[in-house]
Amino acid sequence: MSQTPQPEAASGFLPRPAASGKAYMAVTANRHATEAAVEILELGGTALDAAIAAQWVLNLVEPQSSGIGGGGFLLHWDAARRKLGAWDGRETAPRSLPPEFGRRGDGSPVPFLELLAVGDAVGVPGLVAMLEASHHRHGKLRWKRLLGPAIRLAENGFPISPRLHSLLRDDPLLRRDPAARALYYEADGQPLAIGSMLRNPELAAVLRRLATDGSQVLHRGPLAEHIVAEVGKRGGRLTLDDLRDYRPREREAVCGAYRRWRICGMPPPSSGGITVLQILGLVERSGLPPGVPDRTAAIHHFAEAGRLAFADRARYLGDPDFVDVPVRQLLAPDYLGRRARLIQAGTAMDKAQPGELASVARQEDDDAPELPATTHLSIVDPAGNAVALTSSIEAAFGSRIQVEGFLLNNQLTDFSLARESRGLPVANRAEPGKRPLSSMSPTLVFDASGKLFAVLGSPGGSRIINYVARSLMALLDGNMDVAEALQLGHVGNRNGATEIELGRVDAMTRRELEALGHRLQVLDMTSGLHVIVRRNGAWIGGADPRREGQARGG
Repeated sequence: MSQTPQPEAASGFLPRPAASGKAYMAVTANRHATEAAVEILELGGTALDAAIAAQWVLNLVEPQSSGIGGGGFLLHWDAARRKLGAWDGRETAPRSLPPEFGRRGDGSPVPFLELLAVGDAVGVPGLVAMLEASHHRHGKLRWKRLLGPAIRLAENGFPISPRLHSLLRDDPLLRRDPAARALYYEADGQPLAIGSMLRNPELAAVLRRLATDGSQVLHRGPLAEHIVAEVGKRGGRLTLDDLRDYRPREREAVCGAYRRWRICGMPPPSSGGITVLQILGLVERSGLPPGVPDRTAAIHHFAEAGRLAFADRARYLGDPDFVDVPVRQLLAPDYLGRRARLIQAGTAMDKAQPGELASVARQEDDDAPELPATTHLSIVDPAGNAVALTSSIEAAFGSRIQVEGFLLNNQLTDFSLARESRGLPVANRAEPGKRPLSSMSPTLVFDASGKLFAVLGSPGGSRIINYVARSLMALLDGNMDVAEALQLGHVGNRNGATEIELGRVDAMTRRELEALGHRLQVLDMTSGLHVIVRRNGAWIGGADPRREGQARGG
């Protein structure tokens, strides 16, 4: 899987204390976004209001990760009605997407890096429409008010952070876009220095139009025409009709039991909810007792569960509007029990095969990579409403196509580049109007009485699933506090090598895992977990020390 440059080595991060608040908590990937969320909460806004305000600030201050040109998934908890909502703002493929997408004339796949920064990789953006639709349902403050913090910051400027500077420096493609080069680089091609002020008046103007006219600004009219023209210049097939006809979806969250907890996540086209629940269900049924998850036995069982869950993910998951996704069967207790018996305490398995499900049309496995440039925010308001929002433009800086101050996604690279394998269709194959499979895993946890206990999620490509699942084990099995759980070294398996975070797992544990038959891959794993937990009548929030996030409560 291709990797986006990450400036902070995971092995060198410093511990970061958690924040607490009796009334509310906001955790985002940047202090400016957290401040925007708090501003809205203190004005009486809901968690959804605060999330929207924070998201537009994130578009400005970490343009590599998310924004107007991308999509996302949102879980919303309505405390008064005790109702859980799952909002799908995933991008869709243009209706003119050709059957040979991602393939050369001879049928061979186009090298993945050649798809990163071309118009063919751009899907129809869905984030703005999704947030607007959810605001109609769950917002309290006026939509226009929610864009105020981002507009002010775009006009007045903010200092370039070390992380943004490093990503700008190391990206070989962004400078090729004239608008992006003019905004983020000096005349000689060097990135703006750390601490230098960045103003984005073009984005401020777009946000002002969004504040007045809503999401239609993006989906019809001059801005839509500009988007289509820029994508077309890079060989893309996006049309005005594609933009005009986009609709977000409200779907049913996937929920399941883990020990005494109820855990809820996003349904397909995100694979996050199902795969997290499968991993935890397999761990529970494997016979591993509760306890801290950094024991060798716990890591072994967790990695083996990951192999099995990712095998099913590759075989069965895709856009439910195009393929029959067997959600209930994949999460059925008897099915998880049968799969868990494949986990042996003393031996690591080879590559796992997907389980066989009755009455499900057989499909072949997905081979799509998924890049880790994404963001996540977690918010709880004074009324107990909560939002877990994960959003993305796919690779760092997306397609590297900038339009009026924001970058467009390259999410179509999340499709499998194979339509068939061994004569069988691939569930995540590219098709017109289809939403590519994602690993975004916004998650809510409820206790045995149905009371909200935790809100969390992370960026990180397909590793998001393991980041979230293991954090849940730390919080629920290990009873770790938030800061301790966030400092835990990452491990996981995506049905290949067992991945170990550089500098965070001791040598003895590594040797013991190798003795069990694990093939280890040691690497930086720059997650961006943002966690809120309810303890002793207060909300405790923590931002992943591997990145630049901030938690703040009140």
